[in-house]
Amino acid sequence: MFLGFWFTELGFKFFFMNIYVGNLNWGMTSDDLYNLFAPFGEVASAKIITDKFNNNRSKGFGFVEMPDADAAKTAISQLNETELEGRKIVVNESAPREDNGGGGGGFKKKSFGGGGGGFNRGGGGGGFNRGGGGGGYNRNRGEGGGGYNRF
Repeated sequence: MFLGFWFTELGFKFFFMNIYVGNLNWGMTSDDLYNLFAPFGEVASAKIITDKFNNNRSKGFGFVEMPDADAAKTAISQLNETELEGRKIVVNESAPREDNGGGGGGFKKKSFGGGGGGFNRGGGGGGFNRGGGGGGYNRNRGEGGGGYNRF
């Protein structure tokens, strides 16, 4: 459970119980989610997760934070597997996000790094490079070049 507090350089940091709400209708808003949980107690925040690459359309799930653990547990037990706007919703305590180094990926506009990469038969270089050397499918053993090099 995520209730409690710890000391920081600036004072106390308080925890709220974080609740996952899934299988939501895509038309549901954060305000609708807030209003769904408000009858059970104070709601610190309610947020529907949206897809920024798809016109901010709802991903069909969200999170609610409640400062009172008992009120949050009551809301979970009363709302889990109930029908809302034609869908049976899932409501449970959110698991903490694991910090496993995170991130990565994405398209880099500059070089993907040094040599290697691509399909090489003895030649140097690697794949798709913008600013790096070598590249692509090199059939001539021992020679560099080839591939798609933009700069």
